[in-house]
Amino acid sequence: MTENDPSAHDPAAPRHPETGQQPAQGGWAGSPYGEQAQPESGGAPQYSEPSYHAVTGADPSSSYGAQSANPWSAQGAQLPSGQTQQSVYPPPNPYGQPGTAVYNTPAAPQPKRSSGKLLAGVALVALLVGGIAGGAVGYLTGGTSGPAGNALDAPKPAQQTGNAPAGSVEAVAQKLSPSVVELQVSGQQGAGEGSGFVISTDGYILTNNHVVEVAANGGQIQAVFQDGKKAPAKVIGRDPTTDIAVVKVSGVNNLTPVEIGRSDDLRVGQSVVAIGSPFELAGTVTSGIVSSLHRPVRAGGSSGDQTTVMDAVQTDAAINPGNSGGPLANMAGQVIGINSAIYSPQSASGGQGQGASEGGNVGIGFAIPIDQARRTADTIIKTGQAVQTYIGAQVKDAPQGGAELGAITAGSPAEKAGLKAGDIVTKIDDRTIDSADTLVAAVRTRAPDEKATFTLSDGRTVEVTLGGQPVQPN
Repeated sequence: MTENDPSAHDPAAPRHPETGQQPAQGGWAGSPYGEQAQPESGGAPQYSEPSYHAVTGADPSSSYGAQSANPWSAQGAQLPSGQTQQSVYPPPNPYGQPGTAVYNTPAAPQPKRSSGKLLAGVALVALLVGGIAGGAVGYLTGGTSGPAGNALDAPKPAQQTGNAPAGSVEAVAQKLSPSVVELQVSGQQGAGEGSGFVISTDGYILTNNHVVEVAANGGQIQAVFQDGKKAPAKVIGRDPTTDIAVVKVSGVNNLTPVEIGRSDDLRVGQSVVAIGSPFELAGTVTSGIVSSLHRPVRAGGSSGDQTTVMDAVQTDAAINPGNSGGPLANMAGQVIGINSAIYSPQSASGGQGQGASEGGNVGIGFAIPIDQARRTADTIIKTGQAVQTYIGAQVKDAPQGGAELGAITAGSPAEKAGLKAGDIVTKIDDRTIDSADTLVAAVRTRAPDEKATFTLSDGRTVEVTLGGQPVQPN
């Protein structure tokens, strides 16, 4: 027995006066960060999409529509004995609610009156109701009241003119797109592609390390611009610990650099726009919000290795393979991050992510804060080498929470500050430290020579002057 089987209904429920039918009842963007959804089945029975009358809400294809008298129309069939129709506008759904009768309860008897004026008023009301109902029936039966209109015959609307509204996704896309490039990379270990963005008129481009590392030792990089022009590029410097790299194109001039914003004042919930080349679809624009801040994300290296730990900006703007290295911008069109990773459900238990060249979007993407990327890129351009902020201590998760220090390097900032192996760090300044990755991310996002107050689990506080050391890429 199916839900539409007439025998499934209550025999005592009202039936259509002519057909005898009863009313039916109604059910992480190239390294380790990636995701999938399963369609659901079952549920409520499937019906073809109905077409409803613009005024009455009635369904023309219904057996209560054009081909038979409408029991809810003023001109419909007679009601069962002892029942009257209640005036409702728009009329009730002919299918009703589950277990609800179509017809209304009998009206209370009205006292008889003999006023001629009253009778005239009733007649006038009846005439008006009949006229409305008559119009509805005419529409349902295909009757026309004038020439048929056709949207295809109407002229095109006026072409859009003027600039995009300030603060809109469209305005951000117009401002940033000329500065975003697709990077096609190849080397001995394979080939791939990602994104980057212009930071100088003479061709410096900021991107992710994992996008270009395959071409770092004798490989090739080709930059493809928005207008289709192509230019060769070479790696100037890269930092695997923060997943940042700088390349420079040759043979082109007067490029349009982006406007760099800041990431120290970002707010959860503010709108952002991501631009890149997901799945080689250059110039793709997506939008969303800042979902979280200071998210420690390990985006590279083997299991247990902290080669790349970023203090990420989390966003729900769609980021997919190929988006790596592209800009994440605020609604003023200022770059506030570099899209780098997406969440990987397969590795959820390890808290890992996938580079945006693997996996697919599940609404959780990660970007390197632009303040950190700007400092690293500036050092690379000036010296050809990145400098990593460090304290000189091994670190692991503390069982009771926090980051437990291991071996301390002689002469390191940690030793100079008096930190010992076994100390458990629970805060750096005002930031809570709940894991080893959080400590690493908090240190690497700061600049060398900055001072930071470390709070230990025993209540002591230690002031540490952070150090800097050159990064030696593999």
